[in-house]
Amino acid sequence: MTFNTLADNRTNKVGQNRVIVTGEGSNLNESEALKRRAKRKTITQVMMLKLIDIAKEKGEPELEKAYWNTYYCQQRVITANGRLYGKYCKNRFCTLCCSIRKAELINKYYPVMSNWEDPYFLTLTVKACNAHNLPRYINKCIFGFQRINAKFRKRYQRGRGRPLIGVRSLECNFNPVKKTYNPHFHIITKDKVTAEILRDEWLKLWTPKFAIKRCQDLRKIYDLESGLIEIIKYGSKIFTEPDLKKRAKQTDTAQIYIKALDVILASFKGKRIFDRFGFNAPKQQKVKKASVKLLCNFKEWEYDPEKADWVNTSNDEVLSHFKLPSHLQGMLINNLNDTLT
Repeated sequence: MTFNTLADNRTNKVGQNRVIVTGEGSNLNESEALKRRAKRKTITQVMMLKLIDIAKEKGEPELEKAYWNTYYCQQRVITANGRLYGKYCKNRFCTLCCSIRKAELINKYYPVMSNWEDPYFLTLTVKACNAHNLPRYINKCIFGFQRINAKFRKRYQRGRGRPLIGVRSLECNFNPVKKTYNPHFHIITKDKVTAEILRDEWLKLWTPKFAIKRCQDLRKIYDLESGLIEIIKYGSKIFTEPDLKKRAKQTDTAQIYIKALDVILASFKGKRIFDRFGFNAPKQQKVKKASVKLLCNFKEWEYDPEKADWVNTSNDEVLSHFKLPSHLQGMLINNLNDTLT
C-alpha cells in the first residue's frame, strides 16, 4: 500500500499528470471508513507532536524518529479510479496502521478460533508499579507467561497433560490518581479449563504479594469476534478518565496522559504485543508482488490539520468531508496532560 511518485519529488507540475503507485489501494467509495480514517489521522498527529517533544527532552532519537514517521503516515495520498493510495508507517502506536492490523489479524485468526466450542476471556494482571519499574514488570510478565506455556507443552509432549491453546495480547494502563502502571494480558482461550489453568499457574508464579485471584477476570465469550477485537490493540488506551471510578469512555473530561503514554510505548519497544500459543498460525497464501501501476488523471491530497482532512493540492477540495466534533476538538486542545508520568 505504499507509493513512490513523481509528485513526491516535487515534479508533479502542469502537464506532468502521471504517477507510479504500488499496491491495490483502498476503496475510495466507503465514505464512512474515509471519515474514520480522517478522525484517526487527526488524533494521531496531535499525539505525535507532543510525543516528539518528549522524546527530544529525554534524548531518545530512535523513538523521536519513529514518532515523526507516524506523524507523516498517510500525509500525502493519491486517488484515482475509485482507489486511494498512501504510505503507511506500520508503527504499533499509529491509530491508522492499527486499524489495518486489526482487520488483518481478525481475518487471519477468526476462522480458526470460530471452531472453538467454549472460548473464554481471561485477564491476567499483577500489582501496579511506577514508571521506573515498568520495563522490568513487562519483561517478567512475558517471561512468566512463556514459562507456564513451556511447562504444559512439555507435559503434553510426554503424554501427561493437555496443550494450552489461545491468543494473548499485552496491554498497560496508567492510573492518573496513583501515578502507577498496570501491565496485563488479555487472553482468549479455547475452553474454560485452559483459562483456569493459566489463572492458577499465574497466581502461583507471582504469589499473593503481586497477584490476587479476584483481580484476574475470567468470563465466557458469547461474541468471539467482539472478544477478538477487544484484545487486538496497540498496547494502551489513548483516552483515560481522570476519575477511574467513573469508567467513562471518551467523555469531555477524558485526558491523554502523553508522558505516561511515552513511558508505555518505550517499555513496549521490541516486545510482541499480540501472539498465539498452542496452535499453528493459519497458512498464508503466497504474498504476491505488489502491483505497480502508472496512473493518469489522478488527484493528489495533503493532510491539513486545520481542516482535519486531506486537501487537494490543486484546489480547496477536501477528500473525506470529515467534521471534527467540537467535544473531540476541545479534548485535543485542552485535555492533553503532559505533566503526569
